[in-house]
Amino acid sequence: MLPKPVRSHQHGIGRDERDRLATTRMHLTPAVIAIALQGPMPPIPPGFIPPEAVGIIQSFFVTIVVIALGIPIIRALTRRFVDRPPVVQAISGDVENRLERIEQAVDAVAIEVERISESQRYLTKVMAESRGLPSGSGGSPR
Repeated sequence: MLPKPVRSHQHGIGRDERDRLATTRMHLTPAVIAIALQGPMPPIPPGFIPPEAVGIIQSFFVTIVVIALGIPIIRALTRRFVDRPPVVQAISGDVENRLERIEQAVDAVAIEVERISESQRYLTKVMAESRGLPSGSGGSPR
């Protein structure tokens, strides 16, 4: 069995309770006691907050709103422009016919240039054979 606490006849408080109260009183500092004795805080007067602080707070919340609304709007705009398929302009029939004739003309010129180069090579070879280049003079023909 546990021993019963002895009650003081003067205050009606047991020894254990007095010890507990004494230890809690040690933790109270003068600052804590002063705050407790002051009571509730009075309301803040209207001109108490400096206007610079009010401006900073307003700027902060405006920035948050701009970020919260701006990011989805910018995403929507970029999707609209980035995901759009490229616009292919239709070529009229007249322009298409002209381009086809130019292509045929370029092919004809290329064939003629090839024929001229073949002819030049052949003539150069025939002229070199008809002159009869001297051979056996110690050098190789170039």
